Amino acid sequence: MNVIVDAQHLVFRYPEVTEDNETNVQTEPVLKDVSISIEKGSFVAVLGHNGSGKSTFAKHINAILVPDEGKVLIEGMDTADEENLFEIRQKAGMVFQNPDNQIVATIVEEDVVFAPENLGVPPKEIRQRVDDALKAVKMYDYRKHAPTQLSGGQKQRVAIAGVIAMQPDCIVLDEPTAMLDPQGRQEVMDTIRRLNREKGITVILITHYMEEAAQSDRIIVIDGGKVLMDGTPKEVFSQVETMKSVGLDVPQVTELAHLLHKEGITIEKDIISTQECVEALAALLDRTE
Repeated sequence: MNVIVDAQHLVFRYPEVTEDNETNVQTEPVLKDVSISIEKGSFVAVLGHNGSGKSTFAKHINAILVPDEGKVLIEGMDTADEENLFEIRQKAGMVFQNPDNQIVATIVEEDVVFAPENLGVPPKEIRQRVDDALKAVKMYDYRKHAPTQLSGGQKQRVAIAGVIAMQPDCIVLDEPTAMLDPQGRQEVMDTIRRLNREKGITVILITHYMEEAAQSDRIIVIDGGKVLMDGTPKEVFSQVETMKSVGLDVPQVTELAHLLHKEGITIEKDIISTQECVEALAALLDRTE
């Protein structure tokens, strides 16, 4: 197995500032002995309620945060070693919730230029990277537009293009669709899936939307700073009661199948897509005729 992210017994505490501005370390860690390995080229969704530690874990992948105990390796490089910082951030790009906080230029293509230019990429190669990145997110026709003229979904795709232009092996997306309407969410998810399937980019998606998580290869559920569940979408979402016990939902079609099963109706409990649900209900109706 070719591992790109390897968290080993990760423990992290946020510093607490007291009233007299002295910084103390909290006794309760946000992440508690977390060990997670993520394979290169995979699409992993990380779920957890607010305060569970999922975004804190994401920030360790990009070395925005470093462990208090344990270690995080990105393609074998220790994030706690400052000498690795530059290369780690080329390997693992980060896309945040609000695209307006990530877009720095007044023209779309100039924004995508920003990262490779700061990495010292030769101008001729920058041009090619920018064009390729904008085409990958289907925003090439908007390259001369001002970001202010774009929809939320289009802005987020530009932010993703800015990361792609760095040519990372891994993209970490921290709730990238949280501020978008349904159409914008669909645009971003289509882009994420295409980058993973066609370009082999490892995708780590932090999300509150269960239907988005259902599109991944693997789901990791973090609760109280620990890994609660780790498996395929079908394996995780079929545990409806466990998910609800930690304040999380499941896809609506999974909920429907769960309720029908509780009423004694024979139907698969691991349904996670609308198509699966339609087929299962059609088969059920055929049996009752």
